[in-house]
Amino acid sequence: MPILKSSAKDVRRIKKRTIRNKQVISRIRNLLKKIRKVTPEEAKKMLPSVYSAIDKAVKNGILKKGTAKRYKSRAALRANKSMINNVQK
Repeated sequence: MPILKSSAKDVRRIKKRTIRNKQVISRIRNLLKKIRKVTPEEAKKMLPSVYSAIDKAVKNGILKKGTAKRYKSRAALRANKSMINNVQK
């Protein structure tokens, strides 16, 4: 338990930020999962919104640059892969 008032405020602030950060990361991961399941056309349409969400997370300090690059790369691969899989069927 914090002794100082400022420390108690820090604890409250950290809890709020943690909740917000988890929501953002969860949203990004859910978008990445959706890309895998949709048709190629829908996946291509979803890419800009996924990229935007990732870029905003980097801007706000929730994700690191390297992590964002990896997520974007995997999103593009998944969108292209879903295209390939649907064409072959």
